[in-house]
Amino acid sequence: MLNRVILIGRLTRDPELRYTPAGVAVTQFTLAVDRPFSGNREEREADFIPVVTWRQLAETCANYLRKGRLAAVEGRIQVRNYENNEGRRVYVTEVIADNVRFLESPNREGGGQGQGKDDAYGSAPAASAGGGYGGGSGNRSNAGAGSRSGGNNSDPFADDGRPIDISDDDLPF
Repeated sequence: MLNRVILIGRLTRDPELRYTPAGVAVTQFTLAVDRPFSGNREEREADFIPVVTWRQLAETCANYLRKGRLAAVEGRIQVRNYENNEGRRVYVTEVIADNVRFLESPNREGGGQGQGKDDAYGSAPAASAGGGYGGGSGNRSNAGAGSRSGGNNSDPFADDGRPIDISDDDLPF
């Protein structure tokens, strides 16, 4: 079985950050995703898809995403239900995101919280739920690369002019 979703769209409002009673961060936001043109319609239609993020990813999204910002969301569809105050069963379909990529620089719009910062959050992935990216820094950890990189270069594969010493034992083939 496969339950995987990839969406690209714009936030309809600022993310809403909350904490569970156990102290776990959870953020909710809605992504407006354009539908393809159909027939003779001149006006585009959009789907408004609720997205939920948890833990470090939730805090990162709350800090750096804003209304109107373009984002890519990877995750799974979840359907949950609850009983409302009138005793009726309510079903909610939402995307549980495990990876969110910020597709626009915070500096693109005239103002906002991100003004004056570098582009580390513009196109870099946010912290993913699986821990694939470091705590919202937008850069992967360069453990071990510091000995050969000359300074603050965040690209461990940048050509610094020196040969790389690799033993045959380090090669997987």
